[in-house]
Amino acid sequence: MPGRSNSGSTGFISFSGVESALSSLKNFQSCINSGMDAASHVALDLVETQTEVSSEYSMDKAMVEFAVMDRELNHYIKAVQSAINHVKEDRPENVPDLKLLVERKFVALQNKNSDADFQNNEKFVQYKQQLKELKKQYGLQADREVDGTEGVDEDMIVTQSLTNFICPITQLEMKKPVRNKVCGHTYEEEAIVRIVESKHRRNKKACCPKIGCSHTDVRMSDLVQDEALRRAIESHHKRRSRRVE
Repeated sequence: MPGRSNSGSTGFISFSGVESALSSLKNFQSCINSGMDAASHVALDLVETQTEVSSEYSMDKAMVEFAVMDRELNHYIKAVQSAINHVKEDRPENVPDLKLLVERKFVALQNKNSDADFQNNEKFVQYKQQLKELKKQYGLQADREVDGTEGVDEDMIVTQSLTNFICPITQLEMKKPVRNKVCGHTYEEEAIVRIVESKHRRNKKACCPKIGCSHTDVRMSDLVQDEALRRAIESHHKRRSRRVE
């Protein structure tokens, strides 16, 4: 329970205990992120092995639950921080009922939820994109029907996919591809990081190196691991090795 010092007529409320608890909650968020990463990897594994679709949907459900949990935790943290700021600014004579204050602020935030809010979760959006991309790389029937490519020769699909394996910077096949969240282009991680860091050291903006791209301010925070593309590249090598044998 927050304590009150004897200095000053308005008093001083210490929130050290509350802020320590908040720190623990934020650490728990990293556990949610790890859970989402694990579920995403399992879903991609299922696509690679072409396991029953129902198993994939269970990963969808898990990702939704993680996203909803993350949203509620974010709301609770915001409610606590808002309550703390409210008390610090008003400096009341009597210690308020912080529990009630937090609950009211939390409910107010929750009431603004919509059914689709969880889809704004960055990891959930990335998961759906990676899943779709990997299925497309494998030329699965579901994606052919959507894209109108049913009946297209498999070798043609592979040839089209190979163009996505080349880094626009090195012009070599990527080993550790990263995707730009802003424009959607992919690059070899080491190459794009080198460009961004070099530009930022000179206080300049880094443009996307993909020809024709209008994104002129690439940041390190824009780059995410493209797990689907990495898997597709590795799978292509395995298939090629089997053909040679």
